[in-house]
Amino acid sequence: MHVQFQIVRQTRESAPRFQTYTLDVEPGDTILTCLDRIKWEQDGSLAFRKNCRNTICGSCSMRINGRSALACKENVGSELQRVQATDREIPTISIAPMGNMPVIKDLVVDMKRFWDDLDTIDPYVSTNARRVPEREFLQSPEEREQFDNSGNCILCGACYSECNALEVNPDFVGPHALAKAQRLVFDSRDDRTETRLEQYNQSTSGVWGCTRCYYCNSVCPMEVAPLDRISQIKGEILARTDRNTSIPIRHRKVLVDLVREGGWVDERKFGFQVVGNYFRDLKGLLSLVPLGWRMLTAGKLPLSFEASEGTQDVRSLIDNVRQVERETDRSS
Repeated sequence: MHVQFQIVRQTRESAPRFQTYTLDVEPGDTILTCLDRIKWEQDGSLAFRKNCRNTICGSCSMRINGRSALACKENVGSELQRVQATDREIPTISIAPMGNMPVIKDLVVDMKRFWDDLDTIDPYVSTNARRVPEREFLQSPEEREQFDNSGNCILCGACYSECNALEVNPDFVGPHALAKAQRLVFDSRDDRTETRLEQYNQSTSGVWGCTRCYYCNSVCPMEVAPLDRISQIKGEILARTDRNTSIPIRHRKVLVDLVREGGWVDERKFGFQVVGNYFRDLKGLLSLVPLGWRMLTAGKLPLSFEASEGTQDVRSLIDNVRQVERETDRSS
């Protein structure tokens, strides 16, 4: 089967351009195998990273047909089927470098910021907690299960590449770092949980910078589900803080309270309670005036509120979840 590979070629000094290569391949051939053949048989100047070829090292992460993936894991057949390219005379697979990182050459990106962001969360179990005399610091299977998912991360950068939050917020540490942070928060051997949660709670650089777009979950080749790990950290922060701590925390708590009250969000109250801190924050209240005026003049400011159907069911569900959480906290 003949397949065209449209590969983005560029350097630090040159603009990106597509270069097309044609190979006779089998559906089971991996994308990495095809790149090797292009380099060995057609163009030795093509640059890309690789190492283990077995979905272990994460080196060969790149954008394949528009989404970040491991070239050693994806094969020709599944990629053509995914983009429905098998009906073309010569089906095509596009390959580009990862996003949110500057390109060095072709498919090789500069990952310095990626590693710097990881270092920001201090991704090591604290040494003080491991100073147990005359025995190993053992964990039960139940304790280890708390971070099974985050322990699977191979730091390939796929989630970082697709992160929408990073595109607009350079201070956000990224889903890869926060997935690793979840492991530290839930690791029974670490004794810095409160300090870490305070750090990860910082404005939009930590967990509150996540826009919940789910791209990190959808592209992760190891099923780490970074968004789920971020949500777990948020849960730990919310359990330890009240609504006066910050706007992000108040946003979450007010949202749940309003849904419990009326089945859905009462937009008349939401801004005043979150940004205005229940009319305690004068600066926050004044910041709402321009938006409120624009909404009012456009006829988009609701003047009344009706509870949704099934409000009692929603309220019962929220109360039951809270009761389970309280019982779980008492038992632990």
